[in-house]
Amino acid sequence: MNFFSLFKRKILYKLKKKINIDQDNINNDSLDKLFHYYGSDKANIFKITQNQGHGFSEFYSKQLDHLRKKDIKILEIGSYSGASASAFIKYFASSKVYCFDINISNFIYYSKNIKVFGLDINDRKNVEKVLSKISVQSNSNFFDIIIDDGSHYLSDILISFNFLFRYVKKGGIYIIEDFKHPNYYGYNKNIDHILVDQMLTNLKEKKLFNSNIVSKNDQIYFHENIQDITIYKGNLELSDICFIKKK
Repeated sequence: MNFFSLFKRKILYKLKKKINIDQDNINNDSLDKLFHYYGSDKANIFKITQNQGHGFSEFYSKQLDHLRKKDIKILEIGSYSGASASAFIKYFASSKVYCFDINISNFIYYSKNIKVFGLDINDRKNVEKVLSKISVQSNSNFFDIIIDDGSHYLSDILISFNFLFRYVKKGGIYIIEDFKHPNYYGYNKNIDHILVDQMLTNLKEKKLFNSNIVSKNDQIYFHENIQDITIYKGNLELSDICFIKKK
């Protein structure tokens, strides 16, 4: 993504009238209802099409409900309209959500607790600048939760995980949604020697593997710092999600 395309999208984002969710008086007991209300495809029913959604709500609740009453930081890669970010803000009442997306002109929601950044996750230099800025503002280098719901390209998933898992705090969780897209569609299969599900199996078993992106030293770091990996299957063929807990 070139500079001018990103700049244009940032201008469109700033000019767009947004829905202020801070004024919403909505029951926040059910994450699935919040996903549906704001139009996230993580819900059991996708509001925009009324078709079946991914059905990730119960897995998020099972893995993250212990954080509901805590002050937490969430980083979401691939926020699109901001639907799931809005749901998280309501469900985790003391949270702040930081959204990284390559096209923020799609973002339609506003909250004082949501910060939106137009970024290409592969632009390491600018991503590091934004992470440094967030660190200064929040007095912490780390996130309680990082969610990768970005392009679902194999290289992007591996690059993001390899880089950003280090920004998960101890006891925090890194989440990869739809991680088997490369299996089903062949996205960029040839750029790496391993698919995400194969990588997860090797990490669980603390085995080394061949990769053009995840070095042997990186793999050793993951072996030493991953406590647990939990994988769920949602409603659709493409609905694979994993929760990687840091020690």
